[in-house]
Amino acid sequence: MVNPVHSNAPGDDPERPEEQTGPVGSGKSDEKPEPGIYESRRGKPAPESSDNSETGKPKKKKMSFWKELPILIGVALVLVFLIQQFLARVYVIPSGSMEQTLHGCTGCNGDRILVEKVTYYFTDPQPGDVVVFKGPEPWVQNEFSTERSDNAFVRFFEQLGSVIGLAPPDEKDFVKRVIATPGQRVRGDADGKVYVNDKPLNEPYVYWEGGQPNERQAFAEVTVPPGDLWVMGDNRNNSSDSRFQGGGGLA
Repeated sequence: MVNPVHSNAPGDDPERPEEQTGPVGSGKSDEKPEPGIYESRRGKPAPESSDNSETGKPKKKKMSFWKELPILIGVALVLVFLIQQFLARVYVIPSGSMEQTLHGCTGCNGDRILVEKVTYYFTDPQPGDVVVFKGPEPWVQNEFSTERSDNAFVRFFEQLGSVIGLAPPDEKDFVKRVIATPGQRVRGDADGKVYVNDKPLNEPYVYWEGGQPNERQAFAEVTVPPGDLWVMGDNRNNSSDSRFQGGGGLA
């Protein structure tokens, strides 16, 4: 009897599966994949088309410089206005009454100072502070008068400029030093010495225009009422302050 011949060729033995030669399942293939096939499967984005063909919408064009310029100017003016109303404001030094503490240059008029406002949101002015304030009604003698144009169009821009600090303010603004606060008693003698609650003040900041105190230095004792301040300029010979305004008014 002749025994059947067993073949070693793949597929001849029904109990042996045929060996795979291609990339099936987890098997490996000797063939190299085409570039880009597996990269796209790993999640790398496809290059964007210039016309955004996936959504069918064209790309937005950037706004031209000349269209952006008015918007930028408007935003800048609004920011300047908000800063000057709530944080700090530019004021004109109207006279020489604060010489030489606030001294821009010899003979200069209209120097500007930046005054911060935040401090007095949380505290009251104290003796020695230099403050800017709008003169009360009795203070009829303004240290700085501003002439506005008769032209309504020009006057509008002058007023706008005063709000943002580019033009002199159209109000009775004063720059002085706080000498006494509510409840304190203040007086001055002919030698230029100032007393608060009968104690002489040490004032190294005082400037005597002309070299020595003049006849305007003596004033009778005043008790500062609630809500008021006694203020004086550092240039004591040339300052319209609480000694004279409104017949000896208070700020």
